[in-house]
Amino acid sequence: MSFIPSTFDEHQINMTVLGGKVSNSPETLNISVILLNSSASHLKFNVFQNLLGCHFRSIISIEHDSDNFSTEDISRKFPDIKFFIPLEKTTDGELINLAMSEIDADYVLVLRDSLYIPSGVVLANLAERLINEKKYCIVPRLMDKNKNGLYTLLTPGAEKSHFVIDSSSFVTEGKKTLYPKDYIALYDRKKFIQLGGFDYTIKTPYWQNLDLAMRSWLWGEETCLTTMLQFSYIDEPPVDDRTINMDYLRYYLKNEVPKYKAQQAYIKRSSFMKFLFHSSCGYLEAKRQFKAAQQWVEKNKYRFKMDLQTFIKNWFDHKQDAQNEE
Repeated sequence: MSFIPSTFDEHQINMTVLGGKVSNSPETLNISVILLNSSASHLKFNVFQNLLGCHFRSIISIEHDSDNFSTEDISRKFPDIKFFIPLEKTTDGELINLAMSEIDADYVLVLRDSLYIPSGVVLANLAERLINEKKYCIVPRLMDKNKNGLYTLLTPGAEKSHFVIDSSSFVTEGKKTLYPKDYIALYDRKKFIQLGGFDYTIKTPYWQNLDLAMRSWLWGEETCLTTMLQFSYIDEPPVDDRTINMDYLRYYLKNEVPKYKAQQAYIKRSSFMKFLFHSSCGYLEAKRQFKAAQQWVEKNKYRFKMDLQTFIKNWFDHKQDAQNEE
């Protein structure tokens, strides 16, 4: 597919929706939750009860497989939770986009049922501190089932002119990180929508996630880590699929190829031959993909604040400045 979406809600999904209501009591947090479900976990009932106890504005539970359990029965047991059951194959990013459009809270916490979610996971004083950060995306500390820290500190770099990402499990409050692992993070809903959300034409989770994250940085937003919020996986954490495929090419054209000059972004025509040589997708398909990216960048050229090269340079310049201040 050569078309690149420009808004987060361009793709409509055939789905069933059950239950759900918005809470507006005085103790309600200005945060909603999107819970991505992938299994028939026996802990699901406890997770729902723990989330409801935090007084979130609303909770949307996305059921990838409606055959896992009787959704109608459980929706009657938890009428305050809204259940989304897609009736077609979709990506997590698509479903997060859709859920974002159903939420009226200013901030949205995306979680998974593969995480241990305790009671009181977000209390009012913690919610206020996180919201006051005013960041586009705040990433919690993640651990495996043995409480070992996972690589959530992700840093951009370059090796022989190639973009690379270094990773570390060392987490400090407010430190910048490139993207939220496994989509898990607290998002500023308004900024998420302004950025266009996840690109539903990118199907591989890793490239879909990295695409939005890079776009957010290139368009002037920030993602940072917090030690105030942490989760551990119940089982083995997922392994990123970084296969170089058509999804990678789309991410690459949208984020790594554009140049920035005179306060606008553009893709040089001369970039096509290099792209064709490395794409291995044939001349006609390469031309379609390249043209679609050119059109998308042209449409959004004034939203860019920098290109990839400047982004990497700024990241390490700011890091050096911070070290000098210390």
